Amino acid sequence: MGVNLTPIIIKKEINLQDFRGRTLVIDGNAELYQFTSSIRMPDGTLLKDSHGNITSHLVGLLYRSTRLISNLGIRLIFVFNGVPPLLKKEEIEKRRRSKEKYTKEYQEAVIEGDIKRAMRKRVMTSGLTFPMIEDAKRLLQLLGIPYVQAASEGEAQAAFIVKRKDAWAVGSMDYDSLLFGAPRLVRFITFSGRRFLPGKGGFRSFRPEIIESDELFHHHQISLKQLIDIAILIGTDFNLGIKGIGPKTALKLIKKYGSIEYLPESVRTRVSNHYQETRRIFYHPQVTEDYSLKYSALDKRGLYTFLCKERDFSRERVKMVVERMKAVTDSFIS
Repeated sequence: MGVNLTPIIIKKEINLQDFRGRTLVIDGNAELYQFTSSIRMPDGTLLKDSHGNITSHLVGLLYRSTRLISNLGIRLIFVFNGVPPLLKKEEIEKRRRSKEKYTKEYQEAVIEGDIKRAMRKRVMTSGLTFPMIEDAKRLLQLLGIPYVQAASEGEAQAAFIVKRKDAWAVGSMDYDSLLFGAPRLVRFITFSGRRFLPGKGGFRSFRPEIIESDELFHHHQISLKQLIDIAILIGTDFNLGIKGIGPKTALKLIKKYGSIEYLPESVRTRVSNHYQETRRIFYHPQVTEDYSLKYSALDKRGLYTFLCKERDFSRERVKMVVERMKAVTDSFIS
């Protein structure tokens, strides 16, 4: 998911304390996906209630997110994807095939008795369903945490909110918000120092990091439009990249020739036929100006009903969150 810009990204590792009092717009779909990848039973299965409803993502929202809000006074705002652009259809289909592949490999590993491989493959079958996302929105509403329903791509909406200075930074694991013009991106903010890497079959420690778009552009002496062209050469959610061209090579090509149109014919003829349309998605994304970032009062009764009665959460643990959030939301809405 997202474009691989890691080798050319200019970033700084920072402390969670540096986010104190800031407003961060979180890529909700990506965050929930990470929760479902990392919050699991020892055998790799997702957490579920007695009715079979998945709750791993709710655990992440309830405990990790509220801890950041309570301990550091961070205002977290969540943004959820809307209708994807038509060009994303191929990427969505690729993800579906990938999930089917990992599901088959998981089943084979179980039959062979390879528990470690089975767990690794099972984690890689993670996905979000409509009911899971709706449960997450319901939980946020009960907690008093605002969320925005994007018209299309969530990261485009998040970037728009930050560009309007309604928030300080986008919070996402992916780099796409930079392509949508986000001035600032922060990563690894809701993980407790470790993140599960399915491909590695284990955990790796991470520290929060920040990417400033102006610093990135200045360091490489490129513009936002050139960064978008670099991403198109690599491959995005909306187009296939050129085989054999990674971030560093793409950067060199665009710096030397300026844009896709002036690339050598041997390269230009291999660029996606849809590159102009892909550009337009990043240049002029669908966003909504109709949003509110105001926190609302904690719905204590609704929270206990939803989590304890409907989703089998421990009343004592929910009580801890209620106490944690009550003072915070009261101060946010006062």
